[in-house]
Amino acid sequence: MPRQLSHPELADISLAAVLHALSDPVRLEIVRLAAAHTDLPCNAFFDQIPKSTLSHHWRVLREAGLIRQRHEGTQKLNALRRDEVDARFPGLLDAVLAAPAS
Repeated sequence: MPRQLSHPELADISLAAVLHALSDPVRLEIVRLAAAHTDLPCNAFFDQIPKSTLSHHWRVLREAGLIRQRHEGTQKLNALRRDEVDARFPGLLDAVLAAPAS
């Protein structure tokens, strides 16, 4: 049985952690991709980034409460916690996703 990953409860998601997670261009791009796709594998679309670095980015996003990860077979699938983040910080993800990519 795969180990369980910890995800913060909605009330424990802080604005500071979310903004920190979104401050990195790679993590921001991951959030954009996760908003457009469900069950995004950890290695999706990021061939040029080392696996260990990409794992770090996914962990920061998960610990900030922006994504939910689950094991399926040998990979982790990721989904944006859109409804939960919208409930906690209304309009934040809309504003972030509407901003032009740099």
